[in-house]
Amino acid sequence: MLVTILSSFTFAKQRNLVEIFPESLRILWSLWEIRVTVLVSLILQGILILLGNRRKHSTRNWLRFILWLAYLSADWVATLSLSLLSSNSIDHDANSKDLDYIIIAFWAPFLLLHLGGPDTITASSLEDNELWWRHFLVLLVQVAVAFYIFLRAWGGYALNFLAIPMFVAGIIKFGERTWVLRSASSDNFRESMLPPPDPGPNYARYMNEFRSKESEGFKVELGRVIETPKVGYYSHTAPRNIFPNAANLQDAHLFFNIFKALFADLILNIHDIVNSRSFFQSRSYGEAFKVIEIELGFLYDVFYTKAVLVYSVRGAIFRAVSSVCITFVSVFFWLIEKKAYSKENVILTYVLLAGAIILEIYAVFLLFLSDWTMLWLSKKRRAGKLFYPAIKSVSSAENKRWSNVISQQNLIRFCLEDTPVKCSILQKVQIYKKLKIYKKLKKHLYIGSKDVYQELKELIFDQLLKKSRTAPELKDCKKLCTHRGAWILESEKCHDKLGWSIEEEFDQSLLLWHIATDLCYYSDMKRTPNFVEDQSCKDSKSISEYMLYLLVMCPSMLPNGIGQIRFQDTCAEAIEFFEERKCKGDKKASKALLEVSTEIPPAEIKGDRSKSVLFDACRLAKTLQLLETEEKWENKKKWKLISHVWVEMLSYAASHCPWNQHARQLRRGGELLTHVWLLMAHLGITEQFQISKGHARAKWIVQ
Repeated sequence: MLVTILSSFTFAKQRNLVEIFPESLRILWSLWEIRVTVLVSLILQGILILLGNRRKHSTRNWLRFILWLAYLSADWVATLSLSLLSSNSIDHDANSKDLDYIIIAFWAPFLLLHLGGPDTITASSLEDNELWWRHFLVLLVQVAVAFYIFLRAWGGYALNFLAIPMFVAGIIKFGERTWVLRSASSDNFRESMLPPPDPGPNYARYMNEFRSKESEGFKVELGRVIETPKVGYYSHTAPRNIFPNAANLQDAHLFFNIFKALFADLILNIHDIVNSRSFFQSRSYGEAFKVIEIELGFLYDVFYTKAVLVYSVRGAIFRAVSSVCITFVSVFFWLIEKKAYSKENVILTYVLLAGAIILEIYAVFLLFLSDWTMLWLSKKRRAGKLFYPAIKSVSSAENKRWSNVISQQNLIRFCLEDTPVKCSILQKVQIYKKLKIYKKLKKHLYIGSKDVYQELKELIFDQLLKKSRTAPELKDCKKLCTHRGAWILESEKCHDKLGWSIEEEFDQSLLLWHIATDLCYYSDMKRTPNFVEDQSCKDSKSISEYMLYLLVMCPSMLPNGIGQIRFQDTCAEAIEFFEERKCKGDKKASKALLEVSTEIPPAEIKGDRSKSVLFDACRLAKTLQLLETEEKWENKKKWKLISHVWVEMLSYAASHCPWNQHARQLRRGGELLTHVWLLMAHLGITEQFQISKGHARAKWIVQ
């Protein structure tokens, strides 16, 4: 921050750093330094507006890196450019009006436009929103620097007058960004959702009436009138079927305005929970996940873009003013005489103007394609019928709101060090193992991914819906948040045999069931010649490897514990075991593990120094396999049980993940865990609501 504020005053000293270069290069750089930095600033704005919104639905690391680098560099380069202009104005003789200096000073308001940033990305992370006051201070300083450059270059020329509307557009853009950052900061976001103060009924007046009636000889009793929640709260007056997804957009926006309170750690109203349960219990899994997908898309826009301002009346006015200013300046710059200015500076000015217009047009284009615009059209029958075909003719693809991908990690493959999912070429030439950073990069190399297929969504929705319907009272829904497998095991009457595996710490249960799921899978594959992976088996494997990925790569999203210690200790024991038995391949490794006798619990022999759960997981796998022989279960029933346990673990983790971790994942393509968390809240399976019988008020009964 200090560097940003003082850069315009200290840059003259930094020029001494170029003394190490030859004089010819120093002369060339002194002539082009301002031009280069201004052009780079424009290029960075182009990168941000083109890629800024893609992180909403992309999990690509390279995309996040480029955006992070461009986001940090954009402000620095724009500030550096202003510093160069300011330094140039100090060196310039105020009495001699050099025309080239005047056109260079004309670039200052363009840099304010760049500092305002594009609509698609205002914050790189949630922490940027908390620093809105810093951006406000930078706004004041940089506007002052730009105004100083403007005054130094004032000479009554046409360019001096054209700089004024560009200043207006630049200040609007920079001010918009600061205002949006402030609105998305945790304190202001929370404050914006607080209801107006409610003093309640006038107690003093009620008591005066009570005494007055008693003094008159009446017998007065206190009664209570309770207003119970009403189901079916959303309006059907707005047209809902003008185009596909119109109804889902309206429902999602309605729920967004209510359930965004979860992202501010606020308590939901019982009326909201009752109505939400009623809505989602009557919907299919596809429609439910679609509504939640749109809802989280709105939340992403609020936290990381200018949507909260752009899609408002105030934002429309600001956009109109800034667009008119930029267009006005562009037209008049083309008309004025420019022969007195150097050709290079004129060309660069044209580039800046063209860049500003293109960025503005592209921003408006994205605005028309957004869910916010489609939401508005869905409520206006005539406008919807008129503009929807035109919008879809430009962009036939449906808006992507999240990646619809879950990452996968497998402990046994990780320990065997089979060909990594990433960097397979390095594996073949055996180079990467010689690198010192291999151990640090290893867990990144063994991460895979797969799409969240419809059957998996259906399984999750059906299990949560069943839970929601088994709790007629809302207070019972809160208890469902504490289950992480016991509810399923009790319903299948196998809690006595398997209950020990889900009564430990959550990370321990997760590792136990992850390894046991793998062992059961390869055991079934070995004993069944034509083994076909049924849907429950596929679902179990997908959720199992997704949960391990969260444990290893996103531990802050899971309940507190020592999951990473357990993971590394379990891996250490597994690697030692596989090396002793010279196991290669998943099948042989699983077979070797299941051959180890586990009649005595490992903790009784090994003690508790190591947190490894490798052979406890073998015990669990053998117990699961015995369900087929001792309890006469079918193989499908066993895998159905395993998949249901995993759904319950997934929902437990989702409900115990802090809201800010869910919000952070929105800028990384989104996580299935966040969608499950919000779905649970909509079905009433949450702890963030107040239990009451309804709004009650007192009423005097006079006899």
